[in-house]
Formats: sequence, C-alpha cells, structure tokens
Amino acid sequence: MRKPLAKADAHNTQRQRDLAVSYERVGNVLMAQGNLTEALQAYRDSLAIKQRLTKVDPGNAGWQRDLLVSYSKVGDVLLAQDKLDDALAAHRAALAIAERLSKADPANTLWQRDLSVSYNKVGDVLLAQGKLAEALDSYRASLAVFASLTKLDPGNADWLRDLSVAHDRVAQVLTAQGHLTEALQAYRESLAIAEQLAKADPSNTEWQEDLAGSYPPLVALLVKLGNIRQALIELHKGRELVAQLAVSAPNNAQWKTELAWFDREITRLEAE
Repeated sequence: MRKPLAKADAHNTQRQRDLAVSYERVGNVLMAQGNLTEALQAYRDSLAIKQRLTKVDPGNAGWQRDLLVSYSKVGDVLLAQDKLDDALAAHRAALAIAERLSKADPANTLWQRDLSVSYNKVGDVLLAQGKLAEALDSYRASLAVFASLTKLDPGNADWLRDLSVAHDRVAQVLTAQGHLTEALQAYRESLAIAEQLAKADPSNTEWQEDLAGSYPPLVALLVKLGNIRQALIELHKGRELVAQLAVSAPNNAQWKTELAWFDREITRLEAE
C-alpha cells in the first residue's frame, strides 16, 4: 500500500520515508533468509529514497541518521558478498555522517554510539582486506568512543558490552600483527568486562555466552606466549562456566560441543 501511495505523492516526505522503511524491512527479512542479492536491492531502494529526502532537508538530523543506517546495511551485505571495496565505500559513507552528527551534538549519546559502531564496521572491512594497521586504527577509534560513553554511565550494561567487544576486536588485530603482549592486555580487559556483566546477571544467557566465548582466544594467546600454566587456569574457569550452562540447558547442543572442546584442550595441555 505504501509504495503506490508514495509514488502517487512523491513530494510527501512522510510517505517517502514510510516507503524507505518498508524497503528496509524487506531487506532485513531477505538478509535473515540469506538472500543477499535481493536484500542488497531492497536496501539500495531504501537508500535512494533517503538520499532524496536528505537533499530536500539536509539539516534534518533524523533523516541523516536514516541515511547512515541505509549505508551501513548496504555495506553489511556487500561485506557478506566479499565485495570489499564497495563495502568499504558504503561504511565510510555511513561513518562520514556519524562524524558530522556526533560533532554537531556531542552530548547525544545515540550519535556517539553510531560513530563507534561505524568505526567498527569500517575496521571489519579493512581487516577482511588484510589492512591490519588501518583496521587497528579504526577499532581503537571505536574503543575510545565506547570508553567515553561508559564513563558517562558506568552502569549501562549495553555500553559495557560494546566496550568489551571493542577490546576483543583490538586484541584480534594485535594478535595478527604479532603484538602478543599488547593483545593479551586487550583480551584481559575484554574478559574483565564480560565477567562483570555475567556476575551482575547470572540469568542473562547472552552475557554468559559472551563470557564463555572470551576464554578460547585468550587461551590460544597464552599458549602462543608459552604460558601453559595460565592457559590451563583459564581453561578450567571456562569449563566450569560452560558445564553450568550445559546443566541448565541439557538439550543445548552448543554447550555440549563447547564443553567437549574445553575437555580436549585441558587434556592436550596437561600432556605437554
């Protein structure tokens, strides 16, 4: 219904925005189905409308953010399709908008979070391209914004989780660069936040999963550094957590698989 109404009244900005939202929702469904080609087309249809709207009223911050989201979604699909140059261009377009919005209103935490997420997405593409130094710069820029947000509201669990993930991304690149001691510090900072969140709400399965997932890369790095003793300590901590999760959800195959991984690693390292 919205599409014919919008076509009939191309100058009605609300109907045009409704149509853009409809295209975006279609894209979300197609993306979830793994239909990347059609999802990309839907997102691009939405993007085209938002580009026209922002030309009509460039000062409309809400429309600018809508445009940012569209560029980001297009970039996500292109990255999934391994079209890295195009994905980078889309995410950098989103980042440029995020930078303008956050600069215009530094107190707006939504704009600040958008900025950090945009830095992350640019970093993801650069990492996929093998541009480690540039990816690290982008991830560190993201981390700095998230760190500022958590200082404003230390009790905001969502922002703390964002900060934990940001430390993890930095650690991944540092590991790939061979900067293992720095990577270890970043992983530990990520783990400390994950532990804090998991302890604060033991019933939150997502946070328990985050904590469980923090142990394998940390263990792998400790093994690279030759610290087998500490690697085993972390393995046992991780195993205890996953064992509890497996008991609480006996039909969850993921926990059984992860528990088996911890058991294998413990056996392997104890034999060394």
